Amino acid sequence: MKFRRESKYGLTGLIYLAQQPPGRVIGLKEIASHEELPQGFLAKIFPKFVQHGLVKVYRGSTRGYCLAKSPEEIRLREILEAVEGPYVTTQCFFWGSECDVTNPCPVHCQWREIRPWIGEILERTTLKDLILKDQMMRAADEQSPPRPGRPAGRAEARGEAPG
Repeated sequence: MKFRRESKYGLTGLIYLAQQPPGRVIGLKEIASHEELPQGFLAKIFPKFVQHGLVKVYRGSTRGYCLAKSPEEIRLREILEAVEGPYVTTQCFFWGSECDVTNPCPVHCQWREIRPWIGEILERTTLKDLILKDQMMRAADEQSPPRPGRPAGRAEARGEAPG
C-alpha cells in the first residue's frame, strides 16, 4: 500500500479547498500556487475527485472546483480510492497486486491481520480531521524557528525536502 504522489497532491489540494468558505469555486491555478503543487498533476487528479462525487466542477465564466460534500462527510478512504483505485486497502504493501492467496508474499499473513485495522482508520478519518491536523502542524511550524541556512517554506512545513 504505497501511495503515489498524486494521492499526496490530491489530499493537499482537497485540504486547501475544504478550508475555503463553503461553495467558493477555486481554480487549480490558485490551489497549485498557494500549496506549491504542480498544476498539471492537479489537472489529472481533480477529475477523479469529480467522478467520485468529492468535488464539483464549474465551467464557463466561473471556472474551478468546490467540495461536493462537507469535510465531515468526506472519508480518507474515498479520497485515496479516487486516486489509487478501489483496492487501496486490500492490495499488499509488499508485493502489490502480485500477492494473493495462491502466490503469497513473505508478509502475507501479517498483512491480512492488519489490513482491517488500516481500512478502519481510512474509513474513520475525515477531511475535517485532516484539516485540523494540518492547522495544528502549521501553527507549530510558525512557532519554531527556520532551520539554519534555509528559509522556511510550505514544502518544509509539510515535512518535504525543498525542491
